[in-house]
Amino acid sequence: MIGWIDACGAEDVELEDVIRFDHGGRTYAIYRSPEDEYYCTDGLCTHEQVHLADGLVMDNVIECPKHNGQFDYRTGEAKRAPVCVNLATYPAKVEGGRVFIQPR
Repeated sequence: MIGWIDACGAEDVELEDVIRFDHGGRTYAIYRSPEDEYYCTDGLCTHEQVHLADGLVMDNVIECPKHNGQFDYRTGEAKRAPVCVNLATYPAKVEGGRVFIQPR
């Protein structure tokens, strides 16, 4: 397992929103839930590889901007067609006002 990576400032992600983070040739999406918790998933939709950071966050769901498929970003579970493949999720934590993720 790869160590923790400093991804962004905690305040860079607004409540109930998402930002894009690129590292090591991969794209991640970092979310801040309405409960002020942070989550990380792959940054591209499993349906057509569209950047999820351009999508809409509602509660604990990210909606893909291209075809409106939805995922629960806490678990990666595909929630609405056309997506049917779950997103990979990664541990996220906040330390010293920074968000760290742990890719596999």
